Amino acid sequence: MISVGIDVSKDKHDCFIVNSEGEVLADVFTIHNTMDGFNFLLQRIRECTMPQDKIKVGLEATGHYSYNLIGFLLDNGLATYVLNPLRTNIYRKSLSLRKTKTDRVDARTIAHMLLSDAGLKPYTDTAYHNEELKSLTRYRFDKVKERAKLKSSIARLVCILFPELEKLVPSLHIASVYALLEEFPGAKQIAAAHLTRLKALLETASKGRYKRDMALEIRDSARNSIGARIPAKSLELQHTIRLIRELDAEIAEIEERIQSIMNDLHSPITTIPGMGVRMAAMILAEVGDFTRFVSPDKLLAYAGMSPSTYQSGQLKNCYPHMEKRGSRYLRYALYNATKCVCHWNPNFAAYLAKKRAEGKHYNVALSHATKKLVRLIFAMEKSKQPYSQLAA
Repeated sequence: MISVGIDVSKDKHDCFIVNSEGEVLADVFTIHNTMDGFNFLLQRIRECTMPQDKIKVGLEATGHYSYNLIGFLLDNGLATYVLNPLRTNIYRKSLSLRKTKTDRVDARTIAHMLLSDAGLKPYTDTAYHNEELKSLTRYRFDKVKERAKLKSSIARLVCILFPELEKLVPSLHIASVYALLEEFPGAKQIAAAHLTRLKALLETASKGRYKRDMALEIRDSARNSIGARIPAKSLELQHTIRLIRELDAEIAEIEERIQSIMNDLHSPITTIPGMGVRMAAMILAEVGDFTRFVSPDKLLAYAGMSPSTYQSGQLKNCYPHMEKRGSRYLRYALYNATKCVCHWNPNFAAYLAKKRAEGKHYNVALSHATKKLVRLIFAMEKSKQPYSQLAA
């Protein structure tokens, strides 16, 4: 068994090669993050090994810095292991009481960890090529979060410029309100507008829902409004609405790409009642290859949704908290998917009601329903069978 430990960084990588007997085959050497550097690493590995040797290459999950290197290693048929930095950090501390952390030490730690932990699962081609879906779902997540902040800004600016408007419409974030505020960004501007123009604007933007009576009501309210006339705030409001519209178009384009990938995957979990395509895509993207997990509990732990445990002597934790050490994106997707599934799926709705009847807080009961959903997803991905209420 030959173990290769790589500490990844932006411009260079530190590498260390050792065999299962503890013999150092290549002390720590540095390669550049270039094709020449990658080829030099491959050459050193081949020089230190025989054709019958089993080779393990390990590196920490360092986001985009390791992506190109992982692709190179997989293309050359090397078993590659992507390790959790928290796990390698704990392993390094277990080897020595000294506070020593350098790139050279990390490379050695990773190599020795590969030899000592037989339970590690290699990174697969499926997980690597799944990166496109992961990139799209995370990109959408960030864009939606950015849009939510802008919508909060809209509410703040309307409260300053025309606070009465919020009581006249079901929501500030509808096309007719945005169209109105983009052209007349404030109560004073609306009050001075011609009624015919207001009526035409609202009727067009609302597709006929709002007519002359709504235009008249809004203008009368604007004339008696306490809203301030601040040109700078009005300009900010107009620009914010334009940014939201741009984000809407970008999010729609991202969702179209996600839908295209999901159509090719034919995942059975989309047949679960209440499981939307967006949350299903995020779950599949974050999990990657389901064969890496031997049980649903391992998958739950990967999401950081398993309960923490603390026991010492007579002391036991009566209220264990969720670990929250895994993928936050996976936790978000599972949590939101569970809420929708519990709403639309009678089996899950009954299960959630049962946990609530036992006196559990809603979030605690929902976490139990999430575990049930994870077990269902795991079984469906393993069997590739569509949802069946009898199996749920």
